[in-house]
Amino acid sequence: MINIVIHIYSSTMKKIAFVFALFLLAFSIDANAQFWNKIKKSVEKKVEEKVEEKIDEKIDETVDEAVDGKEENNNSSNSSTNSKSNSNSNTTDSEESTPKAGVLNWSKYDFVPGDMVIFEDNLLDEVNGEFPTRWDIKEGNCEIAEFNGEYVIMFRESSEIIPFMKERTSDYLPDEFTLEFDCFFEANEWSQRYYIHFYDKKNQWNLSDDQIKKYLTVHYGEMDFNNLEGEYPGVGKTNKPSKDTWRHISISYNKGNMKMYMDDTRLINLPRLEGNPTGFTFENSSDANKNFIKNVRFAKGAVKLSKRVETEGKIIMQGIRFDVNKATLKPESMGPINKIFKMMDKDESLKFSVEGHTDSDGDDASNLKLSADRAKAVVDKLVELGIDSSRLKYKGLGETMPIGDNTTPEGKANNRRVEFIKF
Repeated sequence: MINIVIHIYSSTMKKIAFVFALFLLAFSIDANAQFWNKIKKSVEKKVEEKVEEKIDEKIDETVDEAVDGKEENNNSSNSSTNSKSNSNSNTTDSEESTPKAGVLNWSKYDFVPGDMVIFEDNLLDEVNGEFPTRWDIKEGNCEIAEFNGEYVIMFRESSEIIPFMKERTSDYLPDEFTLEFDCFFEANEWSQRYYIHFYDKKNQWNLSDDQIKKYLTVHYGEMDFNNLEGEYPGVGKTNKPSKDTWRHISISYNKGNMKMYMDDTRLINLPRLEGNPTGFTFENSSDANKNFIKNVRFAKGAVKLSKRVETEGKIIMQGIRFDVNKATLKPESMGPINKIFKMMDKDESLKFSVEGHTDSDGDDASNLKLSADRAKAVVDKLVELGIDSSRLKYKGLGETMPIGDNTTPEGKANNRRVEFIKF
């Protein structure tokens, strides 16, 4: 690793030195010393940024390779462990609303949700003014509110809430899991923040070890965890939003490696987390008037996509999501789509039939058409990215092939999915 960093730094410095020499030729030797000092500092800053970027990329690659290698060893020593892939992707009337409007431009987003939903709350069956039915509370006051035509969980004061799990006193998080939620930041509020604790503060005090009793802090433009900080490009913690803004937060945990994303950007990559996450507590203590969260979902992780194709001949993809009753892809769908694109781009022999599925809500015929339209939208995006159309086809199956219980939110979430079938 040290040799790689030295090589990166040396190579970058040579390029910078050349550019700096051009500056010397372009200007007179008598140029103002202060000007040249600014140029020098600017060049040094650029070098540092490039080196840090390359180091981060190399760390990420090393961590992924280590985790993949560990998974391969585990699979060879315990071949009987074959996880069934369930998922949530294609959506019907019960899909959550989009966290942010705009162009689908999350081209570098690499977060892929787990393949089996453990908990989901889209707030559709709630009552305005009541406490959210799928949650418990440790302290404070929370209730359902309607904001811009949709339900949200509103923190009315400093409060801590916990997902109401059946076995909430025990560790309900697997070795690989993902967490997603949307949180709201009010215009011109500079101190607004949300906290995520990785254990149930009401029911798991004796279960969780002290090292994991740390928390993620989400600001409008920054995330902090375990002495690590990551700033959203062009924003930063001290900047306040000029307008009301929703942020989509995504977290992946894989046997100690933890990655944390804000919207389309990974802000924190922790190679090894000390301690064992056992649950979640959501907290808000802001003085702002609009402290909202929505679309909370966590899911069990899965084996690599390539291994699923190899062993099962298909991928049941979690996380390809659409606007309500539409075939319009949401920005966060680009994580799973980018993974499929990279796989197909690397192996030109791969061909997929993209199949859309829905839950049982809504009219059968409408669900069938909607699922086909959504499958086509995924194919169109892959073709747009560069995959030849001859390697893709699509169809919609509506609600005809459920893999979960349509009477529960998690079952419906697993039924709303996109499958990639190898042909």
